[in-house]
Amino acid sequence: MAVNSSTPPLHRPLPPRPLSNRTSSTPRCGFFTLPPTPRLVSVRSHNPVPDASGSRISLSLDDSHASIASSSSAIDFLTLCHHLKTTKRKGWINHGIKGPESIADHMYRMSLMALIAADIPGLNRERCIKIAIVHDIAEAIVGDITPSDGVPKEEKSRMEQAALNEMCKVLGGGMRAEEIQELWREYENNSSLEANLVKDFDKVEMILQALEYETQHGKVLDEFFLSTAGKFQTEIGKSWAAEINSRRNSRLANRHN
Repeated sequence: MAVNSSTPPLHRPLPPRPLSNRTSSTPRCGFFTLPPTPRLVSVRSHNPVPDASGSRISLSLDDSHASIASSSSAIDFLTLCHHLKTTKRKGWINHGIKGPESIADHMYRMSLMALIAADIPGLNRERCIKIAIVHDIAEAIVGDITPSDGVPKEEKSRMEQAALNEMCKVLGGGMRAEEIQELWREYENNSSLEANLVKDFDKVEMILQALEYETQHGKVLDEFFLSTAGKFQTEIGKSWAAEINSRRNSRLANRHN
């Protein structure tokens, strides 16, 4: 059908609106620049979209912007945690171990310990796993501080708390950040049965790794066994440590024969 050219169009393009000269303030973290916080603008659809049940729902850009911001914070946080995978445990470096485990390696096997340990009345296994995952998380920023560094215990705790605060800001705060803070403090203060057990796993994992390095590199790493002797709080910790020490003693005896 022919269209009369003299008929005005139904929709005429609007002239472009000038953009205001605005500058953005971009927050920064100690390691990288964080993306600017998006400005949330609520726009409702004129034609609500039916959901799976046939109901009419309105779409809002609030949700999409919030999702983008949350995804950005999550990836920033995980990128920061990458340092846990690449930072080697200093105690092994100081003893000349080549290619030693990372902080993340140590925490991962501790998490497996929490997963496979026998049941203890009143113990929350899931909480143990979570504590194991986060107990050294602040080392993504401060690194692995060992007794040989000469940093007082109170100062080490202060440094790690400040680092954890920074990491939780990167995560964007909220419930997950609060949970990480709570789990870390629980471990730091040794204030629950779960923290007691994970503290034991921290030592058990270390002496098991020491035994493995002794076997692999032909070294004698007495320091790690002496520093943990008599310091286990739970029956599981004591039992597992005794098994590791028994295997080590057998190995050393065979080595001298």
